[in-house]
Amino acid sequence: MSASVPAASDPQSAPRELTRADRLMRDVRVAPSILAADFGRLREQVGEVLAAGARVIHVDVMDGHFVPPITIGPLIVSALSEQVRDAGGMLDVHLMIEQPERQVAEFAKAGADSITFHIEATAHAARVAQLIRGHGVEVGMAINPATPVEALSEMAPTLGLALCMTINPGWGGQAMIPSSPGKIERLRALLDRGRAPGEGAALEVDGGIDPATAPICRAAGTSLFVAGSAIFGAPDPGAAYLAIARAVDAA
Repeated sequence: MSASVPAASDPQSAPRELTRADRLMRDVRVAPSILAADFGRLREQVGEVLAAGARVIHVDVMDGHFVPPITIGPLIVSALSEQVRDAGGMLDVHLMIEQPERQVAEFAKAGADSITFHIEATAHAARVAQLIRGHGVEVGMAINPATPVEALSEMAPTLGLALCMTINPGWGGQAMIPSSPGKIERLRALLDRGRAPGEGAALEVDGGIDPATAPICRAAGTSLFVAGSAIFGAPDPGAAYLAIARAVDAA
C-alpha cells in the first residue's frame, strides 16, 4: 500500500492578505479617470480632485490593439505616483492591452497600487494575476459588456477588484449600456458566493458614470465608480467629483 501524499496547497483558495489598495477600495469611492483630463494640466487637475476628497485615481492604458486608441504608459503612472500617495491615495491602473503579462512589471515599478487586466486579453489569466501579486500590487480583473460574469468565477476568490465595463471600452463620453445594472447584480452575487458580507472583491464599474447613473449602479452592488468625462470634462473637476460622490455617499 503506497503512502498517502499530502495535497498541495491550492493558491486559488488561499486567503488574501489585505493590501493598502484593498483597504482603500473596500469603502464606497469615486475614481476619477485621467483619460478625460487635460494632459497639459494633468498634475493640477489631479490635485483638484484629490483636494476634493478623491483617493482612487484611475489610469486607463490602451495599446491600439485590444482597443483602437493608444493612450498612456508607465511614465504617467510614475509622474503621478508621489503626488497621489502623498495625499493618501492610490493609482488604479486599468490595462486595456493585449498580453498584459508583458507589461505588469513596468507598471508595478512605476507605482501602480492596483493593476486590472481584461480576461479577454490573455489566455493565461491565473499567471497574470500571480505576476501582479508577486509585485505586491492588488489584482483586478475586468470583463467587457459581452463577456458573461461567470468568466470570473474561478478567479473571484483571489481578486481584490472586479471591473464591469458598462460601455464598450476605448473611448470616454459614452452612455451607459442599459442592461448594465442587471449584470452588476449578477457579478456582485458571484463575488460574494461563499463569503461573509464585505469579504468579496470590490466591484468597480467604468462607463457612463455621473450623478444620475451612479446611484443605480450603487443599488446593484457597485462600490467603486470610475468617472472620466463627467469629472474632467466639467469646468470644476473637484465640484464634479463631489456631485458623484455625494450621490452614492462615497467616502
